[in-house]
Amino acid sequence: MKRLSPHSRLFVLQTDHPQAKLLSRHEMEDLEYVVTEGAFSETLSNTRHLGSVVSGKRIHYALLLFFAVMMLFLTKSAFLQLLDGSHYRALAEGNRYDTSRIIPQRGLILDRNGVVLTENIPSFTLTMTIKNLPQDENERRALFHSVSLLAGVQPTDFDLLLTQYSSALGEPIPVKRNISYEPAMRLAIEVKKLPGFGLQTSSVRHYPQTTLSLSHILGYTGKVTPDEITTFKENGYRPIDTLGKTGIEKQVEKELRGHPGEKIIEVDARGKELSVLSKTEPITGQNITLTIDAEFQKFIEERLRATLTSTDTKKGSVIALNPQTGEIYAMVSLPTYDNNVFAQGIDQEVFDQLITDKDQPLFFRALSGEFPSGSTFKPFVAYGALAEAIINEHTSFPSHGGIRVGEWFFPDWKSGGHGITDVRKAIAESVNTFFYIIGGGLDPFNGLGVDRITSYARLFGFGERTGIDLPNEADGFLPTKTWKEEVKGERWYVGDTYHLAIGQGDLLTTPLQMARATAIIANDGKRIVPYLVLSKPPVTTEYISTLNLSALTIVKQGMRQAVTKGSARSLLTLPKTVAGKTGTAQASGTDRYHSWFTGFAPFESPTIAITVLIEEGGESTDAAVPLAKQILSNWFSTH
Repeated sequence: MKRLSPHSRLFVLQTDHPQAKLLSRHEMEDLEYVVTEGAFSETLSNTRHLGSVVSGKRIHYALLLFFAVMMLFLTKSAFLQLLDGSHYRALAEGNRYDTSRIIPQRGLILDRNGVVLTENIPSFTLTMTIKNLPQDENERRALFHSVSLLAGVQPTDFDLLLTQYSSALGEPIPVKRNISYEPAMRLAIEVKKLPGFGLQTSSVRHYPQTTLSLSHILGYTGKVTPDEITTFKENGYRPIDTLGKTGIEKQVEKELRGHPGEKIIEVDARGKELSVLSKTEPITGQNITLTIDAEFQKFIEERLRATLTSTDTKKGSVIALNPQTGEIYAMVSLPTYDNNVFAQGIDQEVFDQLITDKDQPLFFRALSGEFPSGSTFKPFVAYGALAEAIINEHTSFPSHGGIRVGEWFFPDWKSGGHGITDVRKAIAESVNTFFYIIGGGLDPFNGLGVDRITSYARLFGFGERTGIDLPNEADGFLPTKTWKEEVKGERWYVGDTYHLAIGQGDLLTTPLQMARATAIIANDGKRIVPYLVLSKPPVTTEYISTLNLSALTIVKQGMRQAVTKGSARSLLTLPKTVAGKTGTAQASGTDRYHSWFTGFAPFESPTIAITVLIEEGGESTDAAVPLAKQILSNWFSTH
């Protein structure tokens, strides 16, 4: 096609087609043509239009398709609005609002006189919310690098947190705890520019007492681990929370914790806070008062340390309690540790030192330690023999320094023996021969035997936990014939019964069990449950209905005689009457002896029962008894 002139209104079609003609500009605009390999086709409208190339049938199908697509969109929209509306509305709200947890102040722990044993020191916690982090990997890595420089943490720490808390995408996760005020204020300015990160007000537990032996009793708090979040999920724990890990902190966690508050805030797409929509204040945890006398505990700890030094030993326990109620006045176990290092976030090096220390400072010996009792077990064997009428208060046996059975010799502790001995003297002077005979027998006398000895021992609480309101109590051990055959592959011999009757062999007890058993003698047969939380005394304290009071009275008299003219005569100078029993038990794997004393005072109406154990401390008169005298003297002068 060639234009004739720039201003011409006519065009000439250069073609051999028979219908070729001159067309005006407007007619040319209505002409559609296609040239393909020399072929020409055209369509003209009727009145200035070339006509429609789409048939009516095609238009019909197109309209049907249009309306079908529209109906599909309308149906889906209705489905989302009516059926899944609440679900997607919740998702939308989640994109607009965040719920921030307000941690309550933890309740305080006080001693029986109101002395504060714990504090809450204000601090701050840097948190990270995974869902608010950048999705772009490079951007996220750059963010982690910036935060690590600001907070003094390692960039690899973030990878660990992402793995540990992969199921808590919308929860603030603690990145760094216990940030003090000034660093926190500097960090607060920068953290506003860091998507996914925040600074939350918190507190760290502090134990102000210098009496480190309270650490075993109080325990400590620590951060909630991912496993603990799962375990305590029904209690509403979140990654930002802390909880009691050991001791009283763990035992009464529910009361001490309080109830968290909640703040609902409006955030933008990057998680930045825009406004506070609602706020529920937290409820502070309850204060807990203990039965412990902190000053008495401190005095005992100081004197126990001095005794350990003088006997060249490192381990010992003391328990002092009310034999009428079970209230524990003091519970000291050495060596010990400082629970502040755990509450404030212990580093790995310090932790490794504690757990590898051969003296086991983390081990609560008074509660969890199991030891041969030595002669402190004899009063309970004596009670069994009296209750079974195997002996009476006048039954006597000669002590010539020991007894011989076949090739075996079982000695008295006193060379040459103790002479004619009845049950009171046997307790007072700790005469082995007497207990060999009433325990294992000696022809023609039949003794209690292992089964009856252990049966009466259980009556006084040996071989079972006392039920104290602390975790990790040990239950001690009472050997049996069956146990020896199954475990050691040996039959039970009469020599085993002899050893059991004097508190040796495979018998094991905890210092707390011994203190509770002594209290039962002191209170004329009332089975107490030792406890520490003053506001939560045990549900039941009852007299042992099967106890023979006449037999118990004779045993008590024997323990009093131990002070007036027996192995604990040094206690006779105290201003109040004391009854007790000494014990020297061979320590396993060594030639040294554990030094024991257990007793109560005043004899006529006891208000205190005390048990002392100096591990590998030697003779009871060299370690346990002198310490008991100092403790009782202090108690009498202050109570």
